[in-house]
Amino acid sequence: MSEAEEDDAIYLERFSQSIESLLESEGLQNEVKRRNKGIFSIRRKMINQGVTFEEVYDKYAIRIILDTNSKREKADIWRAYSIITGVFRPNPRRLRDWVTVPKANGYESLHITVMGPEGHWIEVQIRSQRMDEEAEKGYAAHWRYKEDNSGNAALDEWVNRIRDAIENQGDSAVEFVDQFKLQLFNEEVFAFTPQGKMLTLPKHSTALDFAFDIHTDIGMSTLGAKVNGKLVPLNYEIQSGDQVQILTSDAQRPQMAWEDWVVTPKAKSKIKQYLRDHQRDAQDRGKRMLQRALLKAKSELNQSTTQKMLNYFSLRNPKELYERFGTGQFGSEHLREFIQEESGGFYQYLRRRFRPKGTTLKEVSDTSRRIVFGPDQVILEHNLAKCCHPIQGDSIFGFVENDGINVHRTDCRHAVHLQGRFAEKVIIARWASGEVGQGFNATLRFSGMDTSGLILKVTSLISRELNIDIRSLHIDSSEGVFQGTIAVHVTDRSQLSNLANHLKAIKGIDRVEREFTKA
Repeated sequence: MSEAEEDDAIYLERFSQSIESLLESEGLQNEVKRRNKGIFSIRRKMINQGVTFEEVYDKYAIRIILDTNSKREKADIWRAYSIITGVFRPNPRRLRDWVTVPKANGYESLHITVMGPEGHWIEVQIRSQRMDEEAEKGYAAHWRYKEDNSGNAALDEWVNRIRDAIENQGDSAVEFVDQFKLQLFNEEVFAFTPQGKMLTLPKHSTALDFAFDIHTDIGMSTLGAKVNGKLVPLNYEIQSGDQVQILTSDAQRPQMAWEDWVVTPKAKSKIKQYLRDHQRDAQDRGKRMLQRALLKAKSELNQSTTQKMLNYFSLRNPKELYERFGTGQFGSEHLREFIQEESGGFYQYLRRRFRPKGTTLKEVSDTSRRIVFGPDQVILEHNLAKCCHPIQGDSIFGFVENDGINVHRTDCRHAVHLQGRFAEKVIIARWASGEVGQGFNATLRFSGMDTSGLILKVTSLISRELNIDIRSLHIDSSEGVFQGTIAVHVTDRSQLSNLANHLKAIKGIDRVEREFTKA
């Protein structure tokens, strides 16, 4: 033994003897055990906890074991605490009360740190003989004291937590062992509900763990949390003494990110179970959706069709395909594109039904040739929808009806309804490049502050400067404010857009927009 270690041992022995005598003088029979922390242990603690040498408070430690019965043990422990702190100044931040609330693994002891002679901090552990034997020998020693009806519920509490870990074990044995070790060996924190109920949780537990510890239903519907009156994120790490209020919503459901925000077995298990069930529901929902949609398209969801869809969407298995549609990641537009890509027979049917009468495909007039349909860009008879009046350059789609194909703008007010409820009747349409047609009729609505000569400026701009034919012009003015519409004949969308920009540049006109036909 080095000289320094020998000096430490002598110092601690003198302190132990003074404590023993002090307690015996007050009628408390006791045994004192002492320990000096080794240099290696001190260094390791400094590195692991990032503290200085002066912040290592348990370089010296003694354990006081009181000879008392189970009925008086807690009272005697606090009496010993009072006697010791009446002589030696305690560090209030270093009080650890595992007598009033034992650890989940059953450990019971009162830990304090006092300033000893010569200015050294000394850790003092105070416990009864029963507590010491259970701490040293484990829960087997607990049953020796069971006959005294002490009412100690620590074992039941611990067993309940272990049972909870077993019932909520994960998919692998390794995960279960990790959770079991968490219950056995992890340090703990103590937090309170707004009503003052105390909950014991493993260290690093979050506000979300706290919610699940109160009740599964509360955890599943957790919207937010307040800690000590302040809003905190759900992954806030609970500190001992925190008062935690959980905010819930009936509309809230567990999210994928929650798995990374919890450490307790119960919370992890419940979240994983919900996400698995949610995934299965989404797959079932997506499968039913595909079956209905394909049936409308005169097809079916069989092994061949499923494999084609997997190849088309670059997915690994049918479950992933169903889940994409069931969760809304894929929608009717994705299915429509697949059907139009794969179903050559559908376009053969459209070609037979809507080929321009009395002509071959190469002899179609300019008006018909301006729009082509499908991935193969076939030419079909069609009508421009009167509800939105598409012109060349607009983004468009075709809709197959009993009397023919109507072409709508994609921003038509009917587009969402048609594409959502009748996806099987929607076909790809685009303007053929390089075609020159007979032009389109379009209407612009404009408004602003009425100024002198406004109508002259508008008509002069359109007919003289831009050389666009005006079909009609109407302006209403009231109290210095006007609203007007102008119908023109243009070659394509770019010419109409150019006209709108020129109108906006006229002084007094502050708004110009394209008008839909009311229907």
